[in-house]
Amino acid sequence: MSRRIILTASLFGAIAVMFGAFGAHSLKNAVSAGSIEIWAKGVEYQFYHTLALLFLSQFAVDNDKLVKWSYICFSLGIVLFSGSLYLLATREILNIGFVNYIGPITPIGGLCFILGWAFLFVAASKRK
Repeated sequence: MSRRIILTASLFGAIAVMFGAFGAHSLKNAVSAGSIEIWAKGVEYQFYHTLALLFLSQFAVDNDKLVKWSYICFSLGIVLFSGSLYLLATREILNIGFVNYIGPITPIGGLCFILGWAFLFVAASKRK
């Protein structure tokens, strides 16, 4: 479990660095300042929860269901929360017609983050 979490965190971390650089350099002249802020918020939360995954990997033991659920929730949160913000931020250049469906996904990703932290809390409280 620990290896899987570290591999996932490494992938999310690399993507966060690439997306951060892309937002700072390539998107700067392509989208509005508000869209850049949305993009940056997605990168910020992706980094926070990548670090949370790295911490979680050190806490993981085999067959710990609470840690597994925390891992799943953090990972889903990154994909849904940050992913939806990336799509919303680039809607001007991607010409996304289904933007009304993307907006409601962001709070679902946020809920996943909250659940991930809650599962981690309960897992930690059960440890000696």
